[in-house]
Amino acid sequence: MTEAAAATPDATNRTDILVAGAGSTGLAAALSFAKSGMRVTLVGRIPPPLPGRTVALFEASLRFLDQLGALDRVRAQGCRIEAIRMIDDTDQLLPVPELTLSASEVDLPALGINISNDELVAVLLDLTRANTAISFIDADIVDYDFSTGATAILGDGRRLDARFIVAADGRNSRARAVAGIDVKEWTYPQIALTMMLRHEFPHDGVSTEYHTRSGPFTLVPLPGTEAAPHRSSLVWLMNVDDARRRLAKPREELEFEIEDYAKSEFGVMKIDSDIGQFRMGGMQVSQHGKGRLALVGETCHVFPPIGAQGLNLSLRDVADLEDCLASIDLQNDKELSRALARYDRHRRADIGFRTHGVDILNRSLIIPYLPVDLFRGASFIAVSALGPLRRAIIREGILPHIALPRLMQQPIETMDEAHRRAS
Repeated sequence: MTEAAAATPDATNRTDILVAGAGSTGLAAALSFAKSGMRVTLVGRIPPPLPGRTVALFEASLRFLDQLGALDRVRAQGCRIEAIRMIDDTDQLLPVPELTLSASEVDLPALGINISNDELVAVLLDLTRANTAISFIDADIVDYDFSTGATAILGDGRRLDARFIVAADGRNSRARAVAGIDVKEWTYPQIALTMMLRHEFPHDGVSTEYHTRSGPFTLVPLPGTEAAPHRSSLVWLMNVDDARRRLAKPREELEFEIEDYAKSEFGVMKIDSDIGQFRMGGMQVSQHGKGRLALVGETCHVFPPIGAQGLNLSLRDVADLEDCLASIDLQNDKELSRALARYDRHRRADIGFRTHGVDILNRSLIIPYLPVDLFRGASFIAVSALGPLRRAIIREGILPHIALPRLMQQPIETMDEAHRRAS
């Protein structure tokens, strides 16, 4: 379908699914609904580059991307994460043991893949543009009309009718506001700095988190280049004054400070990208779907980049919604209502569990209160000492077992299996 045809639909050719927002979540939503045989219109602006931002995609997300045909390119451009290493650096009264969560403990070759956010968007955008079932309109939606169905109104006055709208338009979602869905928001006294680094010693496929009093300082593996064989991305949480001070520093001084925070374990460190920054906060919604609208991604949840749950949770939103809508008649209000109730039930449990977990961990670091320190330390000791508990935590983090959507259930074929099948 051409852009012109998609821009002026009538009652007979209106789209099945209209996706609002063309970031990674919106692109993935368009691809997943097109895969299920629906006509899809994607409306939104391609997001600008995000300096220093990468995304760690875990097993469930990789299975989903495999179903969308994106995994091979993600593998080629990303770096495998084989383990996550957590080190307490809060100088609390009682020492806390180092904790390592390894893919080998759950019989996987890797926990996930770390890839530049911009590269992931480019991969999904290429697949979207090549998909004949998706009409992409590079425009802004300024309003919605849900009075008699589902209509998006563009800035030039054009109206796009759909049987259903998927809002992936971010934390300031216009669709969510028009639908009257309430939000609960909160802030943390922190800013995250993001950047890519090259360093002297290898990361060995291990993501390393130093838990400091200002929040996590996390180094995530990146693929090397000929000029820089050892590279990582950094997500560094700190208070507002420290962020302002560090951003004003000459780069060489900031590199020395980064090397000091990493305990010189990676040797000499050099900043290899622009530096990004964003304020820490959280958000939840009162419901995840209403009428002929469903929310996915940061339209319905926001929390700090701890445990790399953000985009993984967003892709689970998309896969779960596709699962709930796949076998229903979108024109049947009763079927649609039941499907959205199921979607809301699934997402409320999944998002709520992870939002509260991340919130508790972040606050336990930045509040120097002895009972909280003792509880966090005891938790680390228990996870480190108890193999079954540790393996359960790993599995829940990378491949949740409750209500796993259909597009995330198929195991990924290994390279050896692919070679055997080809031969």
